[in-house]
Amino acid sequence: MLSHIVSNSGFRPFSHCLLSWIRSTAVSRTHCLIQRPTFGLKFSRSWSNIPFITVPLIRTHGKPFAHRSELKHAKRIVVKLGSAVVTRGDECGLALGRLASIVEQVSVLQNQGREMMLVTSGAVAFGKQRLRHEILLSQSVRQALHSGQNQLKEMAVPVLEARACAAAGQSGLMALYEAMFTQYSICAAQILVTNLDFHDEQKRRNLNGTLHELLRMNIVPIVNTNDAVVPPAEPNSDLQGVNVISVKDNDSLAARLAVEMKTDLLIVLSDVEGLFDSPPGSDDSKLIDIFYPGDQQSVTFGTKSRVGLGGMEAKVKAALWALQGGTSVVIANGTHPKVSGHVITDIVEGKKVGTFFSEVKPAGPTVEQQGDMARSGGRTLATLMPEQRAEIIYHLADLLTDQREEILLANKKDLEEAEGRLASPLLKRLSLSTSKLNSLAIGLRQIAASSQDSVGRVLRRTRIAKDLELEQVTVPIGVLLVIFESRPDCLPQVAALAIASGNGLLLKGGKEAGHSNRILHHLTQEALSLHGVRDAVQLVNTREDVEDLCRLDKLIDLIIPRGSSQLVRDIQKAAKGIPVMGHSEGICHMYVDAEASVDKVTRLVRDSKCEYPAACNALETLLIHRDLLRTPLFDQIIDMLRVEQVKIHAGPRFASYLTFSPSEVKSLRTEYGDLECCIEVVDSVQEAIDHIHKYGSSHTDVIVTENEKTAEFFLQHVDSACVFWNASTRFSDGYRFGLGAEVGISTSRIHARGPVGLEGLLTTKWLLRGQDHVVSDFSENGTLKYLHENLPIPHRNIN
Repeated sequence: MLSHIVSNSGFRPFSHCLLSWIRSTAVSRTHCLIQRPTFGLKFSRSWSNIPFITVPLIRTHGKPFAHRSELKHAKRIVVKLGSAVVTRGDECGLALGRLASIVEQVSVLQNQGREMMLVTSGAVAFGKQRLRHEILLSQSVRQALHSGQNQLKEMAVPVLEARACAAAGQSGLMALYEAMFTQYSICAAQILVTNLDFHDEQKRRNLNGTLHELLRMNIVPIVNTNDAVVPPAEPNSDLQGVNVISVKDNDSLAARLAVEMKTDLLIVLSDVEGLFDSPPGSDDSKLIDIFYPGDQQSVTFGTKSRVGLGGMEAKVKAALWALQGGTSVVIANGTHPKVSGHVITDIVEGKKVGTFFSEVKPAGPTVEQQGDMARSGGRTLATLMPEQRAEIIYHLADLLTDQREEILLANKKDLEEAEGRLASPLLKRLSLSTSKLNSLAIGLRQIAASSQDSVGRVLRRTRIAKDLELEQVTVPIGVLLVIFESRPDCLPQVAALAIASGNGLLLKGGKEAGHSNRILHHLTQEALSLHGVRDAVQLVNTREDVEDLCRLDKLIDLIIPRGSSQLVRDIQKAAKGIPVMGHSEGICHMYVDAEASVDKVTRLVRDSKCEYPAACNALETLLIHRDLLRTPLFDQIIDMLRVEQVKIHAGPRFASYLTFSPSEVKSLRTEYGDLECCIEVVDSVQEAIDHIHKYGSSHTDVIVTENEKTAEFFLQHVDSACVFWNASTRFSDGYRFGLGAEVGISTSRIHARGPVGLEGLLTTKWLLRGQDHVVSDFSENGTLKYLHENLPIPHRNIN
């Protein structure tokens, strides 16, 4: 209906079309649904694509929430819509699509059992639209009667007085809101106030009682300043104390209303993303994620928004006043087309949107500050001599063995707290031991030894022309974000690789390994302190969700997830503009050829499937050549799997050969991560390859055969990161490849593939050294010619 109004208005003014629609659809206020019906929830789902969430909403008002993650518990919420949010860009008329989206989000939250209130601007803009039309229509009639049609072009619209516009627009604005909320079986009620209403004690009590009664009846109060009669704001009357705030704009009105009604959350929507440390759009301006009382002294405020009475300074003053009164506040952008459709619900879900006002400062740095520290520390790390970076890693390896008792004690605390909460495979990943720490130390020493010629290695030299030489050299990627689950041994491995490659590093570990991660990070920073680069590796301990971290595209250059396939998929989905290195699944195949060795097959299958079934490089699908069915070799494989208590799932073809088959597989594209395995039958090596390409994940695939020609055909034609002949899938590992360690296994086709070690964390840059060379010298009439000669590469490090 809204699009019909906009696109088919023809010669009829927009305001006339809009008012006609309002009159035809608006429901009388006396017929509103005032109870909290169960069918209201069902109805809102059919109209909304916003996820429906059920959360406990019992909260005693007192102190504001300390962290964003607590906002989901907000029961009573005020949403303030700034003039820039409600109005169109020409300031004459309303942004209907934006308003419809806001009403949808408010309705969803209301139908979750929350108590929603709106403080809205827009009456002046709506009235201006109506009055402009009436004036133009009146002028056109008079001029047509006296001067003829040819002078209509010269008509000018006089300046319209704001109070008159508000009077003309208020009823239409409310009728529009009422019609929109009716679509979600929600009633809305209008309340107009002035500053005097808050100074008169009787009026304050009346207002408070009216609002509470409306909320009790499941009605959404829509509050606005009565701009038709409101007097000018008194100078220097704002923010007199916690009980007084001058209502001179809708920002102060929303703050006053939020405190009067003891609301849990005030959401202030404007046309900027939130509060910046300098005016938005200026060089070096950064969005402030969390704002604390007292921080306003370090902030420079820009001009006010294009419409409305307030600016960002007014919003901050109102927000701090509300915060002091016990209400949490978020200032966010309500106009951005990519986020306005879910900005309110995102805030309530605790997502990192806009600027959150909090009285509780974190004990350590924010994640943004940690990102800056990692960037700065990484750049210093990259300038160290290779021997210095290696010395740091050697020292870390020594600390892992010297401090093993402290490490194992911290790990024991994690295991005790995780007992009964984590599945057995995850507990195994969480556990550290003396042998694991010794293996870690050995791997770190391998990394240190191989890092001597990593950063600054010359890959190519070219003489472009006389005295103009070009070099391509290796450099760090920048700042890495590594997110890992349950595996504390991952921390020193990844830290060593980052140190060797000169990268800054942000680490986000699972809370189940909190004690272990903290001691290991402390030892890492102790090793880094040898050469003054302690800040290059940061452990993120704040409450940021992984999804929020994945949005920090200005701080992070590469995300590397280490964990379950679900974690990897979630990160790949959440990453906004940041490349993700990794694999979402490890569906590894082993093809047993007709010419396979009996002695080798059972050993390879057992090791691949049973040695560590939770690993991403464990066998998941066993492909058997048809000629091996009902042979002693096949029987040996089945007997071995039964002894190892591996549950077998039959593929469709395998099931067709059996009278009594195991459970038929639900999907041939399954990563079990446990003692389970799919068996399927194929007719040839080509059919095995086709199956792998169709159902595999391009991780690791193996052929078992004594026929070299068949094996080479398999090795060359299987398009996976790792392809083996007569070897266990479990060899797909950075340590076993001699890389010292790995940050993960990548199935990507860009940059790095397979186990990613030191080389995968480097990129390149080009260095051009000249002598006053300009491109015009190489033109058709120029004095120089391109040579493009390949030059020998020196065996040295540019550091």
